[in-house]
Amino acid sequence: MLLAGCGAGAPKATPHSSGPGVSRTPSATPSFSQSSLTPDLSTTATVNTASVTACTNSTKLAGWSNRRLAMLTVAVPVSETSVSDVTSEVSAGAGGVLLFGSKAPSDLGSRLTTLKTHVPGHLGLLVMTDEEGGGIQRMANLVGSLPWAAYMGAHWTPAQIQQNVTKVATKMAAAQVNMDLAPVVDVDGRNVAPSKTNPDGWRSFSGNTSVVSKDGVAYMNGLRAGNVIPVVKHFPGLGGSSYNSDFGPAHTLPWSTLQKVAIPPFTAAIKAGAPAIMVSNNVVPGLGTNPASLSPTAISSELRGKLGFKGLVVTDSLSAKAISAAGFSVPTAAVQALRSGADMVMFDLGGNVSTQTSAIATAITNAVAGGHLARSRLIDAAGHVLAVRHVNLCP
Repeated sequence: MLLAGCGAGAPKATPHSSGPGVSRTPSATPSFSQSSLTPDLSTTATVNTASVTACTNSTKLAGWSNRRLAMLTVAVPVSETSVSDVTSEVSAGAGGVLLFGSKAPSDLGSRLTTLKTHVPGHLGLLVMTDEEGGGIQRMANLVGSLPWAAYMGAHWTPAQIQQNVTKVATKMAAAQVNMDLAPVVDVDGRNVAPSKTNPDGWRSFSGNTSVVSKDGVAYMNGLRAGNVIPVVKHFPGLGGSSYNSDFGPAHTLPWSTLQKVAIPPFTAAIKAGAPAIMVSNNVVPGLGTNPASLSPTAISSELRGKLGFKGLVVTDSLSAKAISAAGFSVPTAAVQALRSGADMVMFDLGGNVSTQTSAIATAITNAVAGGHLARSRLIDAAGHVLAVRHVNLCP
């Protein structure tokens, strides 16, 4: 099974045509605001002015229960052939659902439309999947197929990438899928299939930072043009990783190297308006000993602080073996991810999804009650989930 946002494992396809071995010569490129309402002043009478707090998503969310806020930060996994299985979780306020599978039913759109009617307050729902291309596609039978990113990087111009991705995204949106866990902007030129020991391979556009930067933005813009929210991944870059974190502890190249080689594609995506970024489960030498998805240094200091990212931060699957090897269960990892600056957590399809979802929400609410997770941080995370869907809670 391909893990959430990771797509690891034996791929079902090989690169198209001659494969990704041909290099293309790149061209040179590299919350809510609080406002106040001023009362009308009479010119004929003295008016006692009072401070009036404007309605914002943040002020509205402050009135929500901790449990409801916690549910909004969870993406619940479900098989694309039986999306109604998570009706109770969606009814309880889950912020998103993550579709698993390899062949979508022809009536997926109507099934998801029905599922969305159960969202409390009809505030919308993030319906996400891994539709990268090559061997990592969930619904190519409905939306059309894309080649591996490595093929795109070697044989297509950025304009061609954007055009082809837009075609797929338009059909995804028509099927009520509004978020794609793509593009992969890891810089990794290895001409191999992604595997247990190598999370990237053909999933990467190139081993050239400039090519990845341009192609990643093109892919991202293609999704947006088709009304699908892109999730740029896997910050701060998996190229050259020691192992695939789905299967065990893994570390990236040293932070000093990543800053030169791996960060520029994320910087380019942020400058181009990236709405969401996924953080990897790899430890980053030089940024602490926790996986990046659980690291305040990686998320709050680097991604939010230095890179200035203001959008939605999503974790990679917290079911990854790298997370349990670091001493975290999925619920405790969810709390640590939120504390570190992440806004939405994901886990894999397997076991009892309802029990796992409840355990995550309970862990988050208990952490707030016990003073281990600031309520303001939870409100902030929930706000980012709503913002990426352009939801306005105020009349």
